[in-house]
Amino acid sequence: MVEKTVENPFDELPEALVEEMLNQCDELGENLSKSFRKLYEKKNDFRRKLIEQKLLKNDAEISSAPTHPTTCGVDGSYAIEKLLSTDMTAIAGVAVEGLAPPTEKRYWPKPHHLSEILTTPHSDSTTVVARAIMMCMELDLAAKAPHDVIFLDGSLTTPFIYFNQALNKADEVSDSLSSLLHERLKIALESYKEILLSKRTDKMFVGMPKYTTRREITQKILKIDGYEDRGFLSSVLDAGEFVGPVEIQEPPSRWHIDRQPANLKSIISEIIDALGNLFVVYYRPYNHFPALRMEISQSVRTNMQRLAILFESLRLQCGAPGVMEPYPLYLADRMVKHLRTALPAIRKTTTQEMSLKWEDSLGNIYLAMHGYRTEWGK
Repeated sequence: MVEKTVENPFDELPEALVEEMLNQCDELGENLSKSFRKLYEKKNDFRRKLIEQKLLKNDAEISSAPTHPTTCGVDGSYAIEKLLSTDMTAIAGVAVEGLAPPTEKRYWPKPHHLSEILTTPHSDSTTVVARAIMMCMELDLAAKAPHDVIFLDGSLTTPFIYFNQALNKADEVSDSLSSLLHERLKIALESYKEILLSKRTDKMFVGMPKYTTRREITQKILKIDGYEDRGFLSSVLDAGEFVGPVEIQEPPSRWHIDRQPANLKSIISEIIDALGNLFVVYYRPYNHFPALRMEISQSVRTNMQRLAILFESLRLQCGAPGVMEPYPLYLADRMVKHLRTALPAIRKTTTQEMSLKWEDSLGNIYLAMHGYRTEWGK
């Protein structure tokens, strides 16, 4: 992803601290160079081991006639503006259509979104519940997308973790926030089940985490330490090559939700079964692009035609230099990141509206609505 360059990154730091950090750059660069050199020296050995395991393949082996798949990227964000007397919590999910193939019309000329903004009492648990509601919105948008391939920002296992954490903390937040979670949860779980199974042959869902520490390839198969899969395979794979699919790394204990709502136990059980049938495949579409981690369902893993369509969609959406993720995910990410900058502006507008109708001292209003900082997440 293209990041903004800070013109004067050291302006607010003490001069001595800046000098000390800069003096460590030589050692840091030397250590990184050694690590990279060691990897490239053993690249052929690693490739040979992957070939012996029948895991390293070229997309040409499964390619078929172009299908020009349509794509969509889904991402979400939340922001909490901490005020003196209360908090303002904003949650949003965004779905953005990818570059439309020349043979297709655009399904969604504009991005689709879901959002909520509400006031909440001070609570450390607000972040946990807001994050789960954000995930509900993402799953809802993804399930409704009419595209051939839907990319979700993050692992397919992440929503389940967030839901478990939020249900444990739901009693510690405001009634409005807790009610919103329970209202959206049932629909979200139905969507989540559809996403995990991906049974429809004309539609597939793919989890694509940008940052990952998973080591299905390096640890379980190659038995090497010091590397995580995505960084390692970005150096080992050539353009058009992929590794996998292999079973996704299992958690230390079976998937579970501690406080299951009684009316959702059946679907939660089905989701747990589906989580046990997820697979991961790494694919590098171009030399200028890193290897991409893709989490897919059992139904996609066993169908080479569907894998070929998935790889074709990535080649179509990963052509822009400098954008290190599929184009629709990049756009969705850029949009939701602006939520944290919009919330302070919403707070100021709300304060002005309140002051027009306030009959007491305006100083009390401005003091109560004073913002300390904005916390946010994706």
